[in-house]
Amino acid sequence: MNTKEEKCFRELGAKIKQLREEKEIDQKSFAFDCEIRRTQLYMIENGKTNPRLLTLIKLTNRLEIPIDKLLKM
Repeated sequence: MNTKEEKCFRELGAKIKQLREEKEIDQKSFAFDCEIRRTQLYMIENGKTNPRLLTLIKLTNRLEIPIDKLLKM
């Protein structure tokens, strides 16, 4: 991964975490509702992984936002 990609993943993860916390959903419950592991959610929120499209769809469905809102940077 190059520096630009790392920055993008960090920003995406931070946005997911912010939206989750605004809805007052803890990480464990959110991961369960999205059918992903809590460690996977942790990695996404901390910009340490490249989430698959299906995972992003699950996250945005649970956050009740359109996926384009999440991807606008």
